[in-house]
Amino acid sequence: MARLFNKQAKLYLDARPTYPREWYSMLASLTTHHLLAWDVGTGNGQAALGVVEHYEQVIATDVSEEQLKHAMPHPRIRYHHTPLSISEEELVTLIGGENSVDLVTVAQAVHWYDLPKFYSIVTRILRKPGGIIAVWCYKSFAVSPEFDPDRDTSSVNATSSVNAMSSSVYVKCRFEGQPLELDMPKQVSFEGFLRMLRSFSAVNTAVKQGVDLLSEKVVKELETAWGGCELVRTIIYKTFMLAGKVKAYY
Repeated sequence: MARLFNKQAKLYLDARPTYPREWYSMLASLTTHHLLAWDVGTGNGQAALGVVEHYEQVIATDVSEEQLKHAMPHPRIRYHHTPLSISEEELVTLIGGENSVDLVTVAQAVHWYDLPKFYSIVTRILRKPGGIIAVWCYKSFAVSPEFDPDRDTSSVNATSSVNAMSSSVYVKCRFEGQPLELDMPKQVSFEGFLRMLRSFSAVNTAVKQGVDLLSEKVVKELETAWGGCELVRTIIYKTFMLAGKVKAYY
């Protein structure tokens, strides 16, 4: 997994949308204290930078050293490489110990985790009472009524692979309550749109298996449907967020 993200770290930094600041304000309002947060799978640190506006310190971790090389520094964010070999006890100690974390955030990453193990760690480190975990992920994305139908026919493999992976998180997360559905807009050129597609792990995994989901033919069809390479469009990322306590929290 880490090797997969090492290869696409620069693309990921450039192509992915910025999470709205109001999301972090909303999450901060749910926690009793604002001393320590843990951003899991932080990547380049964009979620950690939003969280740190509301918490005294953020521990930001990732299995990919290459991703962390592109992380944006902040005096109250501590970035740590956490290889898959790290033990649960080592990770709990690294984060701050049991009953120490006010907010855990996982932005577009939870589908990679051993969820029973992850929830066990979250249950141990969250402050009781008052600790909250929040997970969010893209379900799909939309561009325009003109572009989306063509995308669904000419490049269905490239985009449906991404959307299926993201949607699977909905059934894997063991939270009480219903997910909050959110729209996340980002203005991009056609080249920016391609960088976004190429940053997805589903596309990179397919390439490793000898399948080019973004072949020259598909890219040309996408460009035509987009309206030309110079046109800037707004992509709407259809996102859901689950926030609260893990079911077996207490």
